[in-house]
Amino acid sequence: MNTASLNDLTRARAEDRPVLLTGGAVVTMDPAVPDLPSGDVLLIGSQIAAVGADLRSDPAHAADAAAALVIDTRGAIVSPGFVDTHRHSWQAQLRRSIPDVTDLGAYVMSTLAGTAPAYTPHDMYIGTRLAALSALDAGITTLLDFSHNSRTSAHSDAAIHALLDTGIRGVHASMAPHFGAWDGQWPADVERLMSRFHGANDGLVTLRLAALSTDEIAGDHIAYGPALAAVARDLGVWTSIDAVFGTASSAAILRWAQQGILDPTLTLIHATGLAPEAWTAMGDAGVTVSLAPTSDAQIGLETAVPAVDEALAAGIRPGLSIDVEVALANDMFTQMRTLHAIQRMRAVNSGYGSAAPTRSRISTRDVLDFATLQGAKANGLGDVTGSLTPGKQADLLIVRADDINNMPLNDAVGTLVLGADARNIDTVLVAGRPRKWAGSLVGEDLGTLHREVAASRDDILRRVAAR
Repeated sequence: MNTASLNDLTRARAEDRPVLLTGGAVVTMDPAVPDLPSGDVLLIGSQIAAVGADLRSDPAHAADAAAALVIDTRGAIVSPGFVDTHRHSWQAQLRRSIPDVTDLGAYVMSTLAGTAPAYTPHDMYIGTRLAALSALDAGITTLLDFSHNSRTSAHSDAAIHALLDTGIRGVHASMAPHFGAWDGQWPADVERLMSRFHGANDGLVTLRLAALSTDEIAGDHIAYGPALAAVARDLGVWTSIDAVFGTASSAAILRWAQQGILDPTLTLIHATGLAPEAWTAMGDAGVTVSLAPTSDAQIGLETAVPAVDEALAAGIRPGLSIDVEVALANDMFTQMRTLHAIQRMRAVNSGYGSAAPTRSRISTRDVLDFATLQGAKANGLGDVTGSLTPGKQADLLIVRADDINNMPLNDAVGTLVLGADARNIDTVLVAGRPRKWAGSLVGEDLGTLHREVAASRDDILRRVAAR
């Protein structure tokens, strides 16, 4: 793949010059904008202006295409960036510290009750920044940071500044901590956060409320109900609800429906082991769902089976998420492949020994849709990102298809889902700005980052040991 230089792109953006990505396979994830085996994507400023087979011959776009900086994407795939709908980013400097965690209770006690109270605002910044940079490196252009360690206003500010400093499209979902001392400033402090940060960095950072589904884990102060629904309504924000699983959550969902607070502004996370009537209520209410395929299966949350079939049966196309890096992989390729394999295993197994399976198998395009457009919708950004749609923000990837693990390119969607990984991501653009270029993060000193991350980890563990 021959391409312009980073300096060329930086200069073109400074001069408000269009940028033309040309010659590569184009995967749009917009049903109204066809994929192309070889085509063009025209960017003007922060937006996608056009997608077509040959925009230089298209009268509507020929002038802009002729004036554009040309980036040759032959031998590559141009696709939307991935969207992570739920990650506890502050934990990143402790990633894989409990790789064989036995269950949810072990995670709660080791991380939420054990290490979380030892975090300073600086540690919040370091962990969140590491998670966001790792996300960008792996092609995730939008990250919902479920920040449930907001012990003080300074902790929240630090987490948001980390999103701002990395240039990711970030959604800060604010929640009080589960255990340990804190200032009691949440949820009242969310109003201050909204006025200060919502729409910051040219709209890249937005805010929402975060909560749990029930009071089983840490008490009713962080459980969703009429009080938190009123806070979200008054602020005009959406709410992400974690730990949605099992009998208690099913009852809560039906109660929210009766109370009139189950609505499209809610994203329900996990959704494993829910009763059929809860799914019916969710589908009727138009909520969005965030699945965490490796979290459900590896940690063993409720049924341990990602609820993709249940979501689809209810008319809900889910987004995907990473969840906790202390125990799990942190890239979207792993989430897509895990969900694809588990669902198709279930579909075949459901019909084993009988005439036909009782479930349909999902496709690679389905899981790529979950990882892009449906994730954007779950994050409240479906009109902004998630597909290569003219008018949307230029949040996109250039993925090398001629690398040894992808060559030869036969099916672009299949390659993105089953073949590619972070090493193949040549370029990541967020709102047209380069965040990864020629395979490396832009403007980041990884040696300095490593020292800061290791020092933060060591300080946290010293404080935990000293208690």
